[in-house]
Amino acid sequence: MTEYLPELWPLLAMVGAFVIGTFALKLPVSISLVIASVVGAAVGGHGIPLRHLVEGTLGYLDALLIIATAMVFMRMIQASGLLDTVAYSMTARLHHRPASLLVLMMLFAMSAGMITGSSTAAVLTTGAIVAPVFMALGISRNKTGAIIAMAGIFGMIAPPVNIPVMIIGGGVDMPYIGFTLPLLVITVPLAVVVVLFLGLREARAADIEPHMLPRSYHEEYGLKLYLPLILLVVLIVGEQALPRIVPPLGMPLIFAICAAVTPFTGRPFQALTASREAIGAALPVMGILAGVGMFLQIMALTGGRGFMVSMLVGLPLALLYLSIGVSMPVFGAVSAYGSASILGVPFVLALLGSNEILVASALSLIAAMGDLMPPTALAGLFAAQVVKQPNYFKVMKHCLAPAGFTIVAGLAFIATAGFWDRFLFWDNRLGMWGILAGVVILVSGLVLLLDRTRPKGEKGVTA
Repeated sequence: MTEYLPELWPLLAMVGAFVIGTFALKLPVSISLVIASVVGAAVGGHGIPLRHLVEGTLGYLDALLIIATAMVFMRMIQASGLLDTVAYSMTARLHHRPASLLVLMMLFAMSAGMITGSSTAAVLTTGAIVAPVFMALGISRNKTGAIIAMAGIFGMIAPPVNIPVMIIGGGVDMPYIGFTLPLLVITVPLAVVVVLFLGLREARAADIEPHMLPRSYHEEYGLKLYLPLILLVVLIVGEQALPRIVPPLGMPLIFAICAAVTPFTGRPFQALTASREAIGAALPVMGILAGVGMFLQIMALTGGRGFMVSMLVGLPLALLYLSIGVSMPVFGAVSAYGSASILGVPFVLALLGSNEILVASALSLIAAMGDLMPPTALAGLFAAQVVKQPNYFKVMKHCLAPAGFTIVAGLAFIATAGFWDRFLFWDNRLGMWGILAGVVILVSGLVLLLDRTRPKGEKGVTA
């Protein structure tokens, strides 16, 4: 063991400084990461290496730009009335089909996380919009909080923006390309299962009063209200499906273009004020990401990352899976992004025999469960605030089974990576999409069948 001591001591110093700064001194996670990086470099005999600290901070510049522009876009479509209108339309049309409404509202609640890469943003925006609808369907306050907490986490992992995967990819020099389909496969089915598990027993066809619904702006602004969302889908899909027609703009520019269009499509609002609020909300996440980049750079400089990889490679496969399932969510209690960087990168390197895209996707899902872990439990804490539950543990207890099932599903995805590699990266794209379409139709049919077994309401939604 002595030959590893030069790499071990800086690593221990970094982890110790991070824990002390976060828990003892109550410093923000981003500041604790910076302090830990400086301490690790000093203990490793490198003094204060400004070049490496700056390089690490800018290592996730692309992700920082995506977060900033995505948050601006999200805040603007919320201010324009688009989110309220979409929620109203789904509820008004499907209030008598609770299973279908549950699934669609779950996907809608995920959408803010899919765009911003933040579970907190999803819970506080689209989650807050759908919470009254869930409760109007008869779902208890605590289960409603659990549903929107899980929706925020699944949305954070679903494409197009998955920050933990970007962090892992940056640590192993893997570009953020080819993740869309694996991330959809690993998140959307879990989201459907979780929302039906938590809500279907209590959900009923409801006589929903107008005051229970968000306001619709469709009659005032018509189809132009939906233009930013349509443009976003066209640019993202077109960039991949029609590269000769749609130029490769990149996610930051796509979000910036769609945000620039939004003030002219719906309810009037101050675009500059909305942008400032969005950047203010994004700064904590951006700070964590900058700190993570610095932390990873110093880990590589002092040999800490190599030490962790060498330790993990020697573990039996069963023990390696167990350490993934336990350590990543536990460390994610401090920060899911920190868990993805400090543990996710070594785990990907330890599993190099498997498809790195699939492994990184599953690891990001497991790391995201840290947003449910005390003492921070950000997703659960904010979900409890949204449903006005002062004791967030009453919400968290309903998240235990879904979180455990999600971790097991993530580990199973890694264990069966060979199958998913052959299927999701199958040369016969038409056949692959045909099978996926068949699965979607089958699930939709099952949801419709469940609706037929639920009690029916009589009055419906009045305008």
